Amino acid sequence: MGKSLRSQISLYIMTIVLVVVALVSFLANAAVNRQFEAYMINQERGRREKIINDLENLYNAMTRSWDLDYIHAIGMYSLYDGYVLTVYDTDGKMIWDAASHDMALCKQIMGDITERMSQRNNNGFTTYSYDLMQGDRRVGTASIQSYGPYFLKENEFQFVNDLSEAFLVIGLLSCVVSILTGTILAHRIARPITKTAEIAQQISNGDYNIRLENETNTRELNMLLSSISHMADSLSRQEQHRKQLTADVAHELRTPLTALRSHLEAMAEGLWEPTAERLNGCVEEVKRLSSLVVDLDGLAKLEQDIFQLKKTESNLLEIVQNVSRNFEKEADNKQIRILVEGAPSSILLDKDRIVQVITNLLSNAIKYTPEGGQIKVQVKDEVTRGIVMIEDNGIGIPQKDLPYIFERFYRTDQSRNRKTGGAGIGLTIAKSIIEAHKGKITVDSNEGAGSKFTVLIPK
Repeated sequence: MGKSLRSQISLYIMTIVLVVVALVSFLANAAVNRQFEAYMINQERGRREKIINDLENLYNAMTRSWDLDYIHAIGMYSLYDGYVLTVYDTDGKMIWDAASHDMALCKQIMGDITERMSQRNNNGFTTYSYDLMQGDRRVGTASIQSYGPYFLKENEFQFVNDLSEAFLVIGLLSCVVSILTGTILAHRIARPITKTAEIAQQISNGDYNIRLENETNTRELNMLLSSISHMADSLSRQEQHRKQLTADVAHELRTPLTALRSHLEAMAEGLWEPTAERLNGCVEEVKRLSSLVVDLDGLAKLEQDIFQLKKTESNLLEIVQNVSRNFEKEADNKQIRILVEGAPSSILLDKDRIVQVITNLLSNAIKYTPEGGQIKVQVKDEVTRGIVMIEDNGIGIPQKDLPYIFERFYRTDQSRNRKTGGAGIGLTIAKSIIEAHKGKITVDSNEGAGSKFTVLIPK
């Protein structure tokens, strides 16, 4: 078995955060060090220039002499700061030299600086030569020997070390936080997904009554939970419809077969005369069986997705008018008035299939409209589609049944009375035909006030 979702999410999050933290820490440390080095190089240059400037002010042009006491003071201060100073006059004669004055101190200071700076770079001491100027006149030269291109004093070196340690501590703390955060996030993300997977497994085992009730703060997870619950509802309804279909088919077959058997047995045994009336009754039962077979055959084609549309340019209004005329006798028997109106609408469609849809809708309208009622059929022609609206003032459809009216095997009449409806397949097939045309079929209805079916077919 593979790793759990929680462990994988935790690993992914921690890896990403650790990489980001390490990268940010490295880049930040490098940037700070680079800026600090540039700052220190400028500082070193400024310090050397200040020493030279102070030396230039110690030459007396009137007496052409140097103030050796002040030179000594500047040299010693500079030595303690890490600068080994040597001053020459214009003839190249050495005036003052730190190494000559205190060789042991020079070596000690230079050794300390070298040891300290070797932890950061392997550079050595560099000698910088300068002309000592007063105005445009050169009055001498000086050389300054210092660790290049910069060096750190003890407190500066400690500051840099503390800064590096701070970056290290921040990185470690960030890693700890990333681990905790990754674990918490992984738990919050994986828990509903794991629960959903468990429920999906239970649903696959046939338990359709289980539901997910807890919502998360993640929109996508909420969509997943909602989809699973909706799938469970749909599967539960389909299972109920499947069981109902089995009972319906058994009932539909039992009734005509029982009647046929009893009639034929009575006539075969000589109990009944095979009169035309009795034979016609047997024919009617056979027709009922044939009608059921046709419904089941249409359902089988629907489920196998073998609809083959044969589209031709057809007038939608003409199709509606022809179908309506086929129902004139049936409508007259119930004294129902069928009104057809609208504009011609030329659409590329499968004429036989659309006839099947209109026939189904008109048949239902007549069946559920009481005597003396009215059915209004209206055809509209729009730029991108044609519209057929079939509206009756019959018994209507209960609101609780409207969401399921197009589902397979669904019937509002649970008694399965053949006089009030078929096997609950007609509207399902009608919807599939319209959707095969990339169209849409909808229904609006109020119980006791009639129904209105709207068919939209794109051009």
